[in-house]
Amino acid sequence: MNQDWLMGLIGGGLIGTSAAIFLLVNGKVMGASGLIGGLVDKSGLGNWQERAFWIAGLVVAPALMTLMFGLKPTNVTGNIPVIIVAGLLVGIGTRIANGCTSGHGVCGISRMSLRGIVATVFYIGAGGLTMIIFKHVLGVI
Repeated sequence: MNQDWLMGLIGGGLIGTSAAIFLLVNGKVMGASGLIGGLVDKSGLGNWQERAFWIAGLVVAPALMTLMFGLKPTNVTGNIPVIIVAGLLVGIGTRIANGCTSGHGVCGISRMSLRGIVATVFYIGAGGLTMIIFKHVLGVI
């Protein structure tokens, strides 16, 4: 029996739990782009250790899961220029939107934030439109 749904459920629960703990402990919304951005632009140097540990967890946790359960096949393209451009566009988009999926999607929607809901609707829509154009029209992905 395929149990990928179970891993998604567990992962979503862990993300939600970490967001709730972050909000309770810090009184601030957990947003990956804000945590990383604060280190890059030096505005978050006051709590750089906390930010660094949180970001390290984003890298270490999947690495440990890979070691424990093996590498799972994905649908990620092997086209390196597309991956680089996509990463840059996501980074630019998160700065323009003042947040990312963890900030607006997980934390914003759960707090019934109109700004978070609107941002989430727009980035999900933009992602869907991008996939239609780049995969089905241009055949790049």
